[in-house]
Amino acid sequence: MSKVYDVIVLGAGPAGLAAGLYAGRSRLSTLVIEKGKDGGQIAITDDIENYPGQIVEGESGPSLIARMTQQCEKFGVERASDVINEVHLDGDIKVLKSAKAEYQSKTVIIATGAFARPIGCKGEKEFMGKGVSYCATCDANFFEDFEVYVVGGGDSAVEEAMYLTKFARKVTIIHRRDELRAAKSIQEKAFKNEKLHFMWDTVVEEVGGDGILSEMTVKNVKTGELTKIVADEDDGMFGVFGFIGTLPNSKIYEGTGLEMDERGYIPTDADMHTNIPGVFAAGDIRVKSLRQVVTAAADGAIAATQAEKYINELK
Repeated sequence: MSKVYDVIVLGAGPAGLAAGLYAGRSRLSTLVIEKGKDGGQIAITDDIENYPGQIVEGESGPSLIARMTQQCEKFGVERASDVINEVHLDGDIKVLKSAKAEYQSKTVIIATGAFARPIGCKGEKEFMGKGVSYCATCDANFFEDFEVYVVGGGDSAVEEAMYLTKFARKVTIIHRRDELRAAKSIQEKAFKNEKLHFMWDTVVEEVGGDGILSEMTVKNVKTGELTKIVADEDDGMFGVFGFIGTLPNSKIYEGTGLEMDERGYIPTDADMHTNIPGVFAAGDIRVKSLRQVVTAAADGAIAATQAEKYINELK
């Protein structure tokens, strides 16, 4: 018979690792399951400047996550590298299945996160964290006095573009249509911003450069004309921010009875409870207004604390 854990955490990003840390310190038998590398989206961030109390110069996403992982290990958190493909969340014992194993637990903390919808251009993957970003709040400081381009035309894209104008000397929105999809109130503010420019009917075909982003080819969707953009010689680089939406890693929970919104994000209360008793959601996978390392870590801590409370009430 499989071991029945007190807590199983799905995902080893900041939310999952914080949940593991708090559960482990509470002497709960805890298993963190991650299908890939620890860290989630933060693992592709070269520099971090906005994590409270950060004292390590040149902190990177991987270095921060490595310390979180070590903290979990210190408090006895078990680890499994596996891909869960079937979940049964009802009942007192939750059952998670993969191709090679079955896991059982009294509680489950879902921290499988979300991922930025890719721009879809050639070279995008190679230049993630080297000029291509999906988070203005995370990376705006690194482009102070540089030119940046924002791909998208919805609320998030325009709001993030306006935020970037506080740092970059020029921000250009690249949109595949000839008008924005953002709310009119947001558009009005954007059009009044002198540092904000627009490239209509355009998509990004390719990004490139010598180790850091300095070239981009765009295409006019109406004429098919290709234009190559090269970074200013004094700058040597520019930034491209993709804001065409995020996608939650939640498909596996479809049909399980777990409530999700129309986009696949999981609603919770302030204590990370989902609609299923003993099942909690933390981090980017849940419905929330700000997706950052600090909010993910807080979610994980709350979820683990509530999991302990739930287990105690079962006794």
